[in-house]
Amino acid sequence: MSVEVTRTCTTGARNANSKLYGVSWRVARTLGFRRLITYTQDGESGASLRAAGFRPVADLRPRPGWSTVSRPRESRGVDGIRRTRWEIRADR
Repeated sequence: MSVEVTRTCTTGARNANSKLYGVSWRVARTLGFRRLITYTQDGESGASLRAAGFRPVADLRPRPGWSTVSRPRESRGVDGIRRTRWEIRADR
């Protein structure tokens, strides 16, 4: 079973993002999840993810947009950006 962190937000306190990811993983494991994934956009270093024990597992091509026939959506300015998928697993 997997869970995804879609967004984090901090006040800019030192190491806050790494701590959020670490806590997220501990809670996910307690709830029975075996894998946690998240994404960075091209140009983001992923330092907070590395510090929390995540590893990059896939480089993803840019999406042309999020809108589909069954789920129309307006652009929010994140179309056409490469992403990296990161994960941490219980079996590591």
